[in-house]
Amino acid sequence: MILAGDIGGTKTVLSLLTRDSEGSLTCLQEQTFSSRQFLEFDAILTAFLPSDVTIKSACFGVAGPVVNQRCRTTNLPWLLDAEELKKKLNTSKVKLLNDLEAMALGMLYLPEHDLLELNPNAEIQSGNIAVIAAGTGLGEAILYWDGNKHHPMATEGGHADFASQNAQQDLLLAYLRKLYPDHVSCERILSGIGFSHLYDFLCELGFAPPCPVVPEFNSDIDRNAVISRLGVAGEDRLCAEAVRLFVEIYGSEAGNLALKSLATGGVFIGGGIGAKILPAMQDGNFIRAFKAKGRFHALLDKIPLRLSLNPRTPLIGAINYFEF
Repeated sequence: MILAGDIGGTKTVLSLLTRDSEGSLTCLQEQTFSSRQFLEFDAILTAFLPSDVTIKSACFGVAGPVVNQRCRTTNLPWLLDAEELKKKLNTSKVKLLNDLEAMALGMLYLPEHDLLELNPNAEIQSGNIAVIAAGTGLGEAILYWDGNKHHPMATEGGHADFASQNAQQDLLLAYLRKLYPDHVSCERILSGIGFSHLYDFLCELGFAPPCPVVPEFNSDIDRNAVISRLGVAGEDRLCAEAVRLFVEIYGSEAGNLALKSLATGGVFIGGGIGAKILPAMQDGNFIRAFKAKGRFHALLDKIPLRLSLNPRTPLIGAINYFEF
């Protein structure tokens, strides 16, 4: 049997499948766990796997840097080690992938109806593909084109420096430096917590009166979800500006990644946030910021920019890794 997993800071999804002689997959069991309720990944495996199962191969997309097939997760106190997993699962075929590496691979298996084109001027071209995904954190990866097929490459680009692009963003950077004096990364904005940072920045700036519906930072209610929901619906001026600013910075960083990887083959957008704020992603703000690269506007103007509507994309990549 095939064991595949998508291991994130918020949730972990495990799937157990079989593949027949013609390559068709059948899912026997799939379950989602709240990651923070477990002290280690091993406990989730024990809870998920039947006692009599025989694992042929296992692949896991993990939210964190994978070095020498070991990963200390970025937003969880877990250490995953492929050699230890081989012993536990009794198979020599175990692979740890960075979660965005798994997502990048999964993008290649998505049907057309799972992908939404955001660039009306897109032209199909060969070449590298970039993958960016804002969710619990900000992930970035590359699909390198060797002339015949794509190869997924992990990065930790989401933790690179945030670069402001206009006067408002200059003020935002100064604000975030007070919160994170050692390093302001793109992930501080382009992630779930980013909506709160943007909202609080705009409050301090006096952009508009605070929204009475938005809870305090330490509330049990998901403050970021409230801000993004009200912003997308246009029900509050401050929340709407927070969402607009989020999308503007998201588009700009997607353009940065496209340039750094020379992604003539396109850019895939994954992660949970893009699909949840879809009207804001489609209103033109994202694509304008994506293309606003001066002399390279013409290059970016033709690059496909496709948003994944399938939340299982990283899991799909892990499922198909050993057949890729």
